[in-house]
Amino acid sequence: MFESAELGHAIDKKSFQAEVLKLREALLETQFELREKGKFQVLVIISGGDGAGKGETINDLYSWMDPRYLSARAYGAPTEEELAHPFMWRFWHGLPPKGRIGIFSGSWYSRPIHRRIVGEIDQAFFDQRIEQINRFEAMLANEGALILKFWLHLTKDGQKKRFKALEKDPRTAWRVTKASWDSLKTHDKLQEVASHLLRMTNTSWAPWIVVGSADDRYRSLTVGKLVLDALQQRLSGKKEREYPAAPPISPRTDSLDVLTALDLNQRLERKVYQLRLARAQGRLSELVRLPEFRKHSLILVFEGADAAGKGGSIRRLVAAIDARQYQIMPTAAPTQEELAQPYLWRFWRHVPKKGRVAIFDRSWYGRVLVERVEGFCTEADWLRAYTEINDFEHELMADGAIILKFWLQISEDEQLKRFEEREATSFKRYKITAEDWRNREKWDAYHQAVCDMVERTSTGRIPWTLVEANNKQFARVKVLETVCNKLEEVLQVDRKSAPDETHGKIKAGDKPKAKN
Repeated sequence: MFESAELGHAIDKKSFQAEVLKLREALLETQFELREKGKFQVLVIISGGDGAGKGETINDLYSWMDPRYLSARAYGAPTEEELAHPFMWRFWHGLPPKGRIGIFSGSWYSRPIHRRIVGEIDQAFFDQRIEQINRFEAMLANEGALILKFWLHLTKDGQKKRFKALEKDPRTAWRVTKASWDSLKTHDKLQEVASHLLRMTNTSWAPWIVVGSADDRYRSLTVGKLVLDALQQRLSGKKEREYPAAPPISPRTDSLDVLTALDLNQRLERKVYQLRLARAQGRLSELVRLPEFRKHSLILVFEGADAAGKGGSIRRLVAAIDARQYQIMPTAAPTQEELAQPYLWRFWRHVPKKGRVAIFDRSWYGRVLVERVEGFCTEADWLRAYTEINDFEHELMADGAIILKFWLQISEDEQLKRFEEREATSFKRYKITAEDWRNREKWDAYHQAVCDMVERTSTGRIPWTLVEANNKQFARVKVLETVCNKLEEVLQVDRKSAPDETHGKIKAGDKPKAKN
């Protein structure tokens, strides 16, 4: 994999200067076209060993292009804030918008490589991280991003020679540290780990380019030309992007599905409702204040038919939580800033850190619901979204997030009754819009989309909870008790005497207690 990079490629100064003049002009013109069209974002990843010239290459790219439309991100060891979030959280924050170029030094590859070299993680964990990265880059590519990955390679002797040359020059001596010389000791291990990583992440949508770094001029000129060629090819539109195949939607052969199977007539009498609601709110208040909860975050997703009662369920839920501990995110149509990023970007921004609660009033499932039904995205987009959403949720769960997803279902007749009630009540009139009435005409299309969503994203560890919501009291209690039961399961809380959920009998002094 590194043989060609070790052949001693070099370019003389005169040739380099002549090439750079043409390259700079072409790069600026292409960058302007990219910015004007604003169709896709560009990610340039610069990786390699110490002394391979990563910083110099980035500086050259900055000097050759308009820096106003470039962003450079250098990632070192994660901060406490970053460690309190999933691994990929900080990288999502650094993505450039469409029409811009982002250069990454110390990207999502650096920390896994370092941890594998020093023995902090085993091969199995390393391979899991590689698979996670592949899926992340595939998602970016499917969203239209152009991903260019460069591995700058130096031999062990070349690395030693580079350090000595840098030390001799007073202007660069500061760049060589004890850690730099120590890296020579792990050079062979780096080559072994990097070879495996490059092989496993050398995909058709984001291939690696290994560049010899023994000669500075050759290295920078090669990277610059490859960036230019890739940009020009994508902007020309000569080659259509290919989407990974997604399993087709299964045809329906009868009227039975996950929604028609629900018993929407379940009810709770008011007295029983009040008792069970108070009991569940007390349980939840205790659970989110347990020390064990600080190792987790809680993510609650609320989806449902219009007027199904999502807001009422959320209000009863947050009444039991300290306002400083939770955040409610209502999801509306994406802004221009959000449209300039991959679809999941706006949700990654609101991923809670450990010890916090995030409540999404509508969520990332909009892509397979409203965007699918209303034609706001292509079929390829919403078909692949099922897998991307599953990956997203399981990545959060692997970092300690407790995720519960609720679909609140009501009948067409009950929805009509609630719509008419809203129109007739002054303080509820703001809740009903022309769009709500229009969506009723697409009841069957949304019904099909919901069934497909549940079938493809109700996974073993993060299932959907379908809530029979014709009776608001029943729905609110089911949501709260489901959250409490899940928290007690994950936090290993032992309730000695649970309430009788059929009759609402509650025994005094029954408080949740963490297991020793």
